[in-house]
Amino acid sequence: MTDLIPLNFLRQNLLALIGIFLLFVTGGFLLTSCGKKEVKPVSEESKLAQEAFELSETLKKAYLRNDRKTLEENSTLDGYRELLGAMKSFDSAELIFTPTWLQIEDSVVYLTVSWRGTWRVGGKEKEDRGIAVFVLEGKPLKLSQIQRSNPFSQPE
Repeated sequence: MTDLIPLNFLRQNLLALIGIFLLFVTGGFLLTSCGKKEVKPVSEESKLAQEAFELSETLKKAYLRNDRKTLEENSTLDGYRELLGAMKSFDSAELIFTPTWLQIEDSVVYLTVSWRGTWRVGGKEKEDRGIAVFVLEGKPLKLSQIQRSNPFSQPE
C-alpha cells in the first residue's frame, strides 16, 4: 500500500508540471503575437487602381439603371458624349466586368476590362462580349474615352 502513494504522488506532480509548462508556452505565444506590427502605407498607385475599379462599377450600374445623371457626373464632356452616342434603349440588361490590366501614365489611367453582356429588347435577347479600355482622367477620376469594344453599346 505504501508503494502506491509515491506513484500517485508522481503522477499528480507530473500532470501539474505539464500543465505549468503548457501555461508558460501559451503565455509566451500570446506575448509575442500581441506586439504592434508595422503597417505599410497604401501607395498612390494602389489608391488610383482602387478608384478606377470602383468607377467602372459605378458606370456599369448607372448604365444598367439608365441613370444618365450619374453617367454625366462620372465622365468628362467627351466621355459622356461617347456614352450617349453608343447607348440604345433596352428593356433590361446584364453586364459583367472583369478587370484584366491597369496602366498608369502620368495622370491618365487605362483600365482594361473583359466584359460580357446580355440585352433584352422587345422580347429578344442579344449577347455580346469584348475587351474595353476605359481612359480615366482627373481628380477624382472620370471617364474620358472608351477604346476598343464599348460595353455600353448593345449588339445589332
